[in-house]
Amino acid sequence: MQGIEELLREIKQTGEGSWELKIEDTVYERRFFRPERLIILGGGHVGQAISKFASAVGFYVIVVDDRPSFANRSCFPDAEEIYCEEFEKALDMLQIGSNDYVTVVTRGHRFDLTCLRKVLKGIFPRYLGMMGSKRRVAGIIDLLQEEGNAAETVAKIHMPIGLNIGALTVPEIAISIVAELIEERRKGTPRRSHSQLLTCTDTDPRVIEMLGDPNVGKAMLLVYDTSGSTPVKSGALMTVNSNLQSAGTIGGGCTENEVLREAFRMIGTGETKLFTLDMSNEVAADQGMVCGGRMLVYVADLG
Repeated sequence: MQGIEELLREIKQTGEGSWELKIEDTVYERRFFRPERLIILGGGHVGQAISKFASAVGFYVIVVDDRPSFANRSCFPDAEEIYCEEFEKALDMLQIGSNDYVTVVTRGHRFDLTCLRKVLKGIFPRYLGMMGSKRRVAGIIDLLQEEGNAAETVAKIHMPIGLNIGALTVPEIAISIVAELIEERRKGTPRRSHSQLLTCTDTDPRVIEMLGDPNVGKAMLLVYDTSGSTPVKSGALMTVNSNLQSAGTIGGGCTENEVLREAFRMIGTGETKLFTLDMSNEVAADQGMVCGGRMLVYVADLG
């Protein structure tokens, strides 16, 4: 397909890219952005659970702890990078930027303060949160302000960390934190239907890997328009190859399965097809598809 090779080279070189493709008489743009960095300061049980859930929703997870018994691959199988260093030294190495996410979940008050003080000396990240009780948080706020940090800057720190969902267990606490990360990440994400700039910009490494494999035939499935309530937004991308392997999703369920089978049959034909997935009709209702919207899907054989 025209432009796919250039796109894959761009993503490989920079981690980002932009792809234009013409569907009928309209040119659509699908953008690809590298995963946001999530820096977890603290390798304890909460940090481990955050790493698991944050990796699952596409964050590039980096873990820092000064204890070898926690800063290791056994504790963090899902993390991209693990630093067994003193927190201040590791933060110097990582060079936090304005698009980073930082969670402070160390083993103690002293280390939390060390991390916050270090982060506040540099560029304020997109998200900064610290775990702690309301009493502990109040004390840290007072201390940080006494040390010369502006009240409006301290107020931007998410303390206590996480959305208030009544979490009690470690996994629940981690989910509340990752939910808050997602909330921050999705601020400003365009959700308007019928736009030539597609909404989803996530880059699933498995999809990119499969698209770039020259040794096996494959087909691509792309949601290019939606209306009403749908399981995914425009830009959702999926691929299937001649070995019956697939990656990504266009929403799951019976409709995805039907289009996926048709995409598999198209491999090697050079064809392109358009599908309308209507989740508001009687057949959809019988299959338990309660979204009630409609998706337009472009399917293309990529050879």
